[in-house]
Parts: sequence; C-alpha cells; structure tokens
Amino acid sequence: MQKYFFIALGGAIGSIARYWVGSTIASRLGTKFYYGTFVINLTACVIIGFALTFFGRRAELNPTWRYLVPVGFVGAYSTFSTYEWETFSSIRTGAFFIASFYALASLFLGLVAIWCGVLIAEAIS
Repeated sequence: MQKYFFIALGGAIGSIARYWVGSTIASRLGTKFYYGTFVINLTACVIIGFALTFFGRRAELNPTWRYLVPVGFVGAYSTFSTYEWETFSSIRTGAFFIASFYALASLFLGLVAIWCGVLIAEAIS
C-alpha cells in the first residue's frame, strides 16, 4: 500500500510542476510553438534518465524512491501524449514545418537529454 501512496504523491507533485512549467513558459514565449510541452518533455527525459540510472546503481536506497520519482512524478509530469496531440493538430491545420520540426527536435533532443541524465547519475554514483 505504501508504494501507491508514493506514486500518488509523486504524481501530484509532477502534475503541479507540469502545469507551472508549461504555463510559465507559454506566458513568456507564447503559444505559436509548443515551448512549454517541449521543455517539459526534455526535462522529463533528463529526470527519468537520471533517476533510473541513479536508483539502479544504489540498491541500498529505499525502493519507494523508484515509485515516487520515475513512476509518480515523471508519469504525471511528462507530456508525451500531449506532444503527439500537438503534432497531430499542427499537421491537421497545415503547419507541416512546425509539426516536423517539433517531432524531430523532440525525438533527437529527448535522446540527448536521457543521455545527459545518465551521464550525470554515473558521474555522481
């Protein structure tokens, strides 16, 4: 039962963080391009890359951390389904360049962000 509490706690924090980051970025940079979702996806990739690597190397850590961070927090914070919807919506309205750039940049930079999270965790482990 404890793991569900930590998943829920992480999810609550993650969803609040997602709203705050997305709305803050959108208010500063506008909404013509999906800057908020883009930044959220990239930071979620760094966080999950770091967390899964770090926790995987630290068997002595309480397993509830795995429920709190990568399952709860990142599960609520990450916005892949929103990313897909925004890409689809851009295609549907004829904004093919924006849709293509957004999809390819998210894919490539997401992989780079995962790699960065892994490297950070490996460096401090």
